[in-house]
Amino acid sequence: MPEPTAWTVPDAAAGETVTAFVRARTGEPWSQVKRWVERGKVRVDGAAITAIDHRLRAGAAVELALAAPRPRDPLREAVIVHDDPHVVVIDKPSGVSSVPYDDRETGTAMDLIRAAWKRMGRAATVTPLHVVHRIDRATSGLLMFAKSKRAELGLAAQLRAHTCERSYLCVAHGEVRAQRIESMLVVDRGDGLRGSARHAGQGKRAVTHVAVKEALRGATLCEVRLETGKTHQIRIHLSERGHPLVGEEVYIRDFLARGGVPLASPRLMLHAATLGFTHPVTGASLRFEAPPPPDFEAVVARLRVGA
Repeated sequence: MPEPTAWTVPDAAAGETVTAFVRARTGEPWSQVKRWVERGKVRVDGAAITAIDHRLRAGAAVELALAAPRPRDPLREAVIVHDDPHVVVIDKPSGVSSVPYDDRETGTAMDLIRAAWKRMGRAATVTPLHVVHRIDRATSGLLMFAKSKRAELGLAAQLRAHTCERSYLCVAHGEVRAQRIESMLVVDRGDGLRGSARHAGQGKRAVTHVAVKEALRGATLCEVRLETGKTHQIRIHLSERGHPLVGEEVYIRDFLARGGVPLASPRLMLHAATLGFTHPVTGASLRFEAPPPPDFEAVVARLRVGA
């Protein structure tokens, strides 16, 4: 393959992800193209793009330059908000997987932690990281890992007992009201999407508490507290109430079918803002807060009434 290789995005490819666009033109496996993007080997209009789900516009110039250096991203370096011998908590950026989904995936939250340790001169490769919970790739915010087996078991027990404090900020379409949402979630509700069970005796119980923080133009800024923590729970529950999150690309089918018009956003508007738990070894009460990142705040500012 010649290098660099460049293309112009045709009208027919507008809206495609940069990963899908490059893969279609190179014939390389998804895993390889994702690594190129994540390592800054793909430029769009001259700028390195490291988000594999970046959407392209018609006429954009896309360049694959395998010799390009991996760009530094200072915003992804200062991610650790708590670190002790048993527990580490980070503020994960949007667009970063909590854990690798295949053996070759890089750039995950676990990689960010090890990179931060390496910069601090610590033995990053020998310190274990045990997965306790996850947040979606598209979601930003607080995420914890255990560094010892004792901590892993203790944190997992708190999550099962629903004693951890977890609250999120989100922006949802329409005028959302304060409410408690409970349903039984299934992997496939009958049309290929995760969702609430349509028949008795199916699914796992999921409870979401929604509070309204601010009315926006065509949307609502909400604070959401998880009583349970099922996959995509907030996204599913609000979407099924007619209020999919702004930036949603999966659970928006019903909204579109009803004639809904999605508000533009460069990211999913969901942020894990608060995380509280009892330290699994010391017994101390720990609580952390992470303000929404600039890309989240920018969307809120644009939608703010009177802006």
